[in-house]
Amino acid sequence: MATQKMKFYIATILNPQNDKECDFYTNGLLAVEGTKIKDVLPLEKGVKKYGAKMNKRNTTDFGHAVIMPGFFDMHFHWVQDDVREMPKDSLLEWLEKYTFPTEMKFADKAYAKKRAELFFQKLVRHGTLGGACYSSIHEHAVDAAMKKAKGHFVIGNVIMNMNSPEALTQSEESSLKLTQKLIKKFGKKHCFTPRFAITTTPKVMKEGSKMADKAKCFKQTHLSETPAEIDFVLSIYRNLPGFEKVKSYTEIYEKTGMLGERSLMGHGIHLSSKELQTLSKTKTSVVHCPTSNAPIEEKGLGSGLFNFKQVEKSKVRWALGSDIGGGPFLSMFDVMRSFVDQHKKKEATFVKALYRSTLAGAEILGQGKATGNLNKGKEASFIVVPLPKDSNPKGAEALLSDLITPHRKDRHGYEGLVKDVYFCGKALSK
Repeated sequence: MATQKMKFYIATILNPQNDKECDFYTNGLLAVEGTKIKDVLPLEKGVKKYGAKMNKRNTTDFGHAVIMPGFFDMHFHWVQDDVREMPKDSLLEWLEKYTFPTEMKFADKAYAKKRAELFFQKLVRHGTLGGACYSSIHEHAVDAAMKKAKGHFVIGNVIMNMNSPEALTQSEESSLKLTQKLIKKFGKKHCFTPRFAITTTPKVMKEGSKMADKAKCFKQTHLSETPAEIDFVLSIYRNLPGFEKVKSYTEIYEKTGMLGERSLMGHGIHLSSKELQTLSKTKTSVVHCPTSNAPIEEKGLGSGLFNFKQVEKSKVRWALGSDIGGGPFLSMFDVMRSFVDQHKKKEATFVKALYRSTLAGAEILGQGKATGNLNKGKEASFIVVPLPKDSNPKGAEALLSDLITPHRKDRHGYEGLVKDVYFCGKALSK
């Protein structure tokens, strides 16, 4: 077998390991062999080890910049890009007024194809290389997203069988047939995606969950985002056979087979201790979306504050997501900022936010051994972000603060932070 050519990248390096640890090299060297990371170490040691192999053709010095892993956005709706900055007085009203009419447009195949190309180019520009994505109800919209997404994504068509606009309502039979078809077409990249219990019948969730479990596909939906949503869900289900005595939103998903090791619950803000115990017991993950849950004046839905301390105490796995379009901006830097701003009193840090935006998501998707950070042997998937001119940080927390805090007041500034994006050793066109 021919030896793969090596490439070397010089910059400050951030390599998250967990909530508290993040490797930091002021002058670092990332050595890449083919599609994999060969080494990551201080530049001085790197030159001693690889100096004989380094030359102008295979070495890139990014200068005053930082190399870090690409992001995993674990909850977003690619078809909601146009409504992410629309007024949000309440979740259910925002869905009815803006989101559903926008998603109806994706019935047009040409429109869906064009929007997918634009959206996933934009996602690369923001440095997101993995995550869990909601599409519209339409098969061709899923096809378009799968074709254009660059990175490790699971994607599913939202399923809507009841309490939905006529143009977005599917029959139970068509939902299940399409689920089977998409699993056959995309395998484990397909994600079984009931929009939420309000719009999806128990039969479809039960039978679709069985299909997904058999194929070892992921499942995703929304859980306990707002008190009004919870009340509405319970009022519906307590009038359905077999659900008359359900005590919680989580119990509905438990009874329909939606929980499990490959299940992702978006939001999970208003959960009781018993519900958290159920999520922990079933190894279900929660995705926290701080920019979407933020107050209305911050362009969020004002859904409430996620109690990550209680979630961790209950041993429930969790990661961060943008929730585009409930969240107003695609950048995970903005999501990290929002997480830290909302949870300062609970000792939230940028290092924790970086881990929950990268490796934590990869681990939940079963990709933690292959990607998510810059450890030796993993995929050479990373982003390059120029540092502010006056930045001379002494550690990972200070560096992330230097990158993120200057854009607190003008959040559009996060959109231009990422200079270069590499996936499996190859530079991606932005």
